[in-house]
Amino acid sequence: MTRLGRILFVSLALVSAAAQADLQDGLTAYYQGNYAAALKQLKPLAAKGDAKAQYQLGTMYFFGRGVGKDHKTAMNWLFKAAEQGNAEAQSMLGDAYADGDTVEKDPAKALAWFRKAAMQGDKNAEYNIGYAYDSGHGVRQDDSLALEWYRKAATQGHTKAQYNLGLMYYAGQGVARDYREALSWFTQAAERGDADAQFNLGVMYDNGEGVAQDYQQAFKWYNEAVKQGNNVHAQFSLGEMYAVGRGVAPDAAEAALWFTRAAKQGYSRAQYNLGIAYEKGQGVAVDLSEARNWLSRAAKAGDARAQAEIPLLEQRIRGEDIRSGAGQKRKQRAKLR
Repeated sequence: MTRLGRILFVSLALVSAAAQADLQDGLTAYYQGNYAAALKQLKPLAAKGDAKAQYQLGTMYFFGRGVGKDHKTAMNWLFKAAEQGNAEAQSMLGDAYADGDTVEKDPAKALAWFRKAAMQGDKNAEYNIGYAYDSGHGVRQDDSLALEWYRKAATQGHTKAQYNLGLMYYAGQGVARDYREALSWFTQAAERGDADAQFNLGVMYDNGEGVAQDYQQAFKWYNEAVKQGNNVHAQFSLGEMYAVGRGVAPDAAEAALWFTRAAKQGYSRAQYNLGIAYEKGQGVAVDLSEARNWLSRAAKAGDARAQAEIPLLEQRIRGEDIRSGAGQKRKQRAKLR
């Protein structure tokens, strides 16, 4: 190498090192939420063709972080990054075409971008290919291929892929039913905070499916599921456990509380149980009007038990009204005397 060549090589290396430092500073600022500083560092790099900077700039415009939300500009930067082989940008373009939010919905284009990203090991793309085969979006439905792609993503720690893989083993979809394998995948997803997996894990411990029946573990996982938000099935299950003292000390008031939360979300089984609680004073004061309210809602949703209970409740309400009216008449006669 000539002296001039060595000088050029060193100069290019220094420029590259400086650009990498700027990129790292920009990414650090972005992840710290300092979007103004991130924009200042990333925009010049993106303009010079840095794929990682182009991707990050695309996300900033897409979500409106440090700049006004501008999907057209976002897609422009994402395309530039994706065409240079940036897997995250390719996966995000796949999402855009799958959802049709920022571009015209096109399942075939979505799958093409997901495949490019998946070839580089992008777990989100692997999950989305699995979902495409699972649901038949943009491709012929194929349980075996869905299982294959979910497994690729799941082994990389993709939570929803782990959950969906658990579902397939639980139901025997595309694979022989295997409760132990389902339990394993639900456990991995549950430990990563997936509320649906936590609920399903509770069900398996509750029923002794793939594991020794353990009501305390069931209670634990139902409880974890409700911490994530309004998981109506987990709320109802907690209500049942408190009602009968399964895995926890019986507590009618706590049972009524959880039935109420599930009932308010329209869950008919909880509405029925809450109606019965008000009718019989289980954990709440007797209130026949509230009992009628919740039983009527459950009956309207098709709950046969509620439909059978309402005539009995109405008979009791009429009896209460008659006794109340007779009492009023006796009081009036007593005043006349």
